[in-house]
Amino acid sequence: MNAIIVDDEPRAIELLRSYLSHFAAIRLVATFRNGLNAFEFLTKEKVDLVFLDINMPHISGISLSKMIPEETRVVFTTAYSEYAVESYEVQAVDYLLKPISLDRFTRTMAKLLKQDPGKAPAAPETLLLKSGSRIYRIHTDEIKYLEKDGNYMTYHLADTRILTREPVHKALEVLPASFLQVHKSFIVNLDRVTGLEKEILYLGDIRLPVGATFKARVLELLTPGSPRGTR
Repeated sequence: MNAIIVDDEPRAIELLRSYLSHFAAIRLVATFRNGLNAFEFLTKEKVDLVFLDINMPHISGISLSKMIPEETRVVFTTAYSEYAVESYEVQAVDYLLKPISLDRFTRTMAKLLKQDPGKAPAAPETLLLKSGSRIYRIHTDEIKYLEKDGNYMTYHLADTRILTREPVHKALEVLPASFLQVHKSFIVNLDRVTGLEKEILYLGDIRLPVGATFKARVLELLTPGSPRGTR
């Protein structure tokens, strides 16, 4: 799979180049610090994947993404979370917020390499979250867990946290079936769970309690060989 990187920051390009070196299926064929030069290259060469910074001089990454062939996959990168909503207007494999960790990059690559190259990328489930005066649009698979504190709910994502004002039942109504309430104060993305020990759920280094009311359901869904059910 041929890929290019488009970013006006040399250090950002070098970081992505180093990350891509871990993936033999991806061949980095060019890098660009100018979106217009990248567009000229894309009109002449076949490129399967573009890592595209959003905030660039001359032409933004959003504008450039609308000009390249539909079959070319796009991964947006940016240091500014306020561009998230605008970026979701364009079908993309993922949206990476700088500074990008290798762990976060690897999950994006795993998602991309699982896709059938003959089909358009499937759009992930998204949510609109209101926090103060700002509205965020996020992928549900980015959510690790939700934490309730009084009238407020904190969405813990891979790279950030978003505080909203909503009760538990309202959050569960819009979340996909992979999310389960495990405690009066916690809802967990079961796809993020890495272990269970007595009344403790592990999400990597994160430890969350399992409430007595919810323990039976947690065990039912996380026992080896048991199929995932509905909430």
